[in-house]
Amino acid sequence: MPISGSSSGGALAEQTSGARHRSRAPQAGLGKVPEVTALFWVVKILTTGMGETASDYLGRTLGPIPAGCLGLTGFAALLALQFRSARYRPWIYWSAVVMVSVFGTMAADVVHVVAGVPYTVSAVAFCGALAAILAGWYASEKTLAVHSIRTRRRETFYWATVLATFALGTAIGDLTAGTLHLGYLPSGILFAVAIAVPALSGRFAWMNPVAAFWSAYILTRPLGASFADWMGVPGARGGLGWGTGPVTLALLVPILCLIGYLAVSRKDTPRGQR
Repeated sequence: MPISGSSSGGALAEQTSGARHRSRAPQAGLGKVPEVTALFWVVKILTTGMGETASDYLGRTLGPIPAGCLGLTGFAALLALQFRSARYRPWIYWSAVVMVSVFGTMAADVVHVVAGVPYTVSAVAFCGALAAILAGWYASEKTLAVHSIRTRRRETFYWATVLATFALGTAIGDLTAGTLHLGYLPSGILFAVAIAVPALSGRFAWMNPVAAFWSAYILTRPLGASFADWMGVPGARGGLGWGTGPVTLALLVPILCLIGYLAVSRKDTPRGQR
């Protein structure tokens, strides 16, 4: 059956309009962050503890400024590698998280140690910075869901948020342990109880899932850092006195094992990439 000119013209116009619409839409790629599983939280907490002790060890061994430069270099290099990757790759992603943990700790410590800013002030400042990043992210993308991170702009917002959560978590952990004189072990227990609220929200539905995720993400930082500090600092400061260097290495081993397992099993790989 012959096709009329008006029908073909309409179809062509519709195709052209659709092509123009697609050209203006963000170019969505593959997911760049892992599925949120139980192992995600285990590795995240281990990296926060390692970042705390590694930062303290490097700061005492090299000095705050050289250690900060080293942390910034590693952070920038691995984040650039993460941005260049076209998909989620466990070794690249989690290595970037480790360096964000180290550098985020250094950033918070430099603000306090070098600039002399009290943890109460820096905690409020980092909280404001985090709120501004999340507000900008939502205003731009209309979502804060980590499963929607398939464009460069969303990935940029994501990593800015991650860095801010590490700096904020460091300041909060040091605030409770030092300024409020709770000590490292009681602080760790406090944050373990606090993280149960967003962790259980999925069962009882008392929090928005996205809010629950980011609340838990923030709390993993002081949780892991408090227990790592407790293991590393001397007994005179309420710790076990194992040393920040040995604790860093002790945490690095399970991190590497778990990342290797995730890379092989692909259990946290986004569903469309398995």
